[in-house]
Amino acid sequence: MKKFLKSLLLVSMVLVLPLFVLSWSSRGIPVTGLVSDGRLAACPESPNCVSSEEGEVEPLSFSGPPDLAWMRLKRSIQAEGGTVEIDKVTYLAASFESAFFRFVDDMEFRLVSDEQLIHLRSASRVGYSDMGANRKRVEKLRELFEFSK
Repeated sequence: MKKFLKSLLLVSMVLVLPLFVLSWSSRGIPVTGLVSDGRLAACPESPNCVSSEEGEVEPLSFSGPPDLAWMRLKRSIQAEGGTVEIDKVTYLAASFESAFFRFVDDMEFRLVSDEQLIHLRSASRVGYSDMGANRKRVEKLRELFEFSK
């Protein structure tokens, strides 16, 4: 029994320790910001990013004053457990931390007032696959944004 527990502990360390190291490495990496044409950065080839500007998800739509929609967005981010990192007139960046391994994901938003749209991009800072976490976060944020009208 003692040998089994030691083996189990060793296997756990070999599997879990790299995840903690990867999580730690996700800290301090800056968000991408707007690229030269004023759009959100394109997603990488890896499946851990979704963007409304690339058609992978729909942008948020709103009616009424853009500044009120922007305030609703910030409240929705906070309700979802995110932290607003950058808040400008037409650009907003937020970070979200996963519960167990503390991986950090970024969400970025670009306000297009005349179209009454908020484009968004959600991406993991590290790793290849996120098992759909960013897409789920976008849809949850969409629900919160719509509900807070």
